[in-house]
Amino acid sequence: MSTLTYPEVGATRLRPLPEGYNHLHHRAPVGRGRAAFEAAGAAVTEWRMHRATGAGVEASAARAAPGVTVKVSAGIRRLRATVPCEVVWTAYERDRTGFAYGTLAGHPERGEESFLVELADDGTVWFTVTAFSRPAGWYARLAGPLVPMAQHWYARRLTAVLRRTASAA
Repeated sequence: MSTLTYPEVGATRLRPLPEGYNHLHHRAPVGRGRAAFEAAGAAVTEWRMHRATGAGVEASAARAAPGVTVKVSAGIRRLRATVPCEVVWTAYERDRTGFAYGTLAGHPERGEESFLVELADDGTVWFTVTAFSRPAGWYARLAGPLVPMAQHWYARRLTAVLRRTASAA
């Protein structure tokens, strides 16, 4: 039985994003062509994108699939935070690859975040991060506007990783 901490499961796929949350929508080109798309999609769904940023990733499977649990950690020593999530949907399509995970008990936020790579008709490979979240823990409430700023910064960092990945393909 899932212990997701929010009721709007799947909203990053279905849209619109639910009210009462902070919203993040980041979209950027990361490469061109099928090889770049496949390399970026594999990096996203096999956790390599997150690991390349320096984040620790413990997942119950080698690849994203609904029900897979993931613990992502960042920081150093006593300031290292580990956040538990569960994959709630995936896309393994011809021109679209990615997944979303939702927050589990113990996560400082409540909500969902998706990571999607798409191959456009013109050959451009796009990376999109979509999220909705609100504080769940006292320290996330205390951090206030710093949390959305950190989420935007992390989305840009993931984009840089995928650009390197796609250019090497």
